[in-house]
Amino acid sequence: MNKTTSKDGTQIAYEKKGYGPALILVDGALCYRSFGPMSALAELLAPHFTVYNYDRRGRGDSSNSKPYTIEREVEDIEALLNETSGAAFIFGTSSGACLALEAALRLGDKIKKLAMYEPPYNSEESARKRYREYQKNLKELLADGKNGDAVVLFMQFVGTPADMVDGMRNAPVWPMFEAVAPTLAYDAALLGEDASVPVDRAAAVNVPALVIDGGASFAMIPFMKETAYVLAKTIPQAKHLTLQDQTHDVNLEVLAPVLVDFFAK
Repeated sequence: MNKTTSKDGTQIAYEKKGYGPALILVDGALCYRSFGPMSALAELLAPHFTVYNYDRRGRGDSSNSKPYTIEREVEDIEALLNETSGAAFIFGTSSGACLALEAALRLGDKIKKLAMYEPPYNSEESARKRYREYQKNLKELLADGKNGDAVVLFMQFVGTPADMVDGMRNAPVWPMFEAVAPTLAYDAALLGEDASVPVDRAAAVNVPALVIDGGASFAMIPFMKETAYVLAKTIPQAKHLTLQDQTHDVNLEVLAPVLVDFFAK
């Protein structure tokens, strides 16, 4: 494990693997280096790239500084870039894809290419209303220190079955979820006031981009395909790709070759 220092003094923990052009991986909600998909994905990509897998602020071995802003999370990525040759590819999954998009917007030519897997924006009116209510309730729970309830709220919001949530509350992993629960507010901030697709911002992305969704997600999360399609249509240099039979929990053995092909060209 290595550490780099962000502009506000936050210590960002990361692992560096492989050889070749630099590639930064950005996790989604509740995940970090030792918990989530990125460690395994880094192993698959390491033969082709120098992969930087890091703990987003407030997670794992990274520290935190308040108040939170999206700009500060982008500065964390910029700190990682300072550990490279100064430029890198970036891939983000779920809400991490939203952060990767912000990095591509704010860091200019320091980001060479952008790939995203199922960023969870949703422009449907009913979904926007539901998201505003989620943000309000999340803020109240975290302010009261009810981290466990905040995790439950998030899981209910994303459609986790009640029996599965109950099972996780009694599992050894639950304290890990509670420890990073405050960062759910960071993911919520990345999605904006109502989680609608940020078409104006997406139109300003000026690097080659790949927007990926899973073909099997449509049955469970139908808006994901429309979101991916709109983003790919809006970003000037973007392509859209659907991975057949894949859900939001994508098979990394399927995803990795797609990323290698996109970033290596």
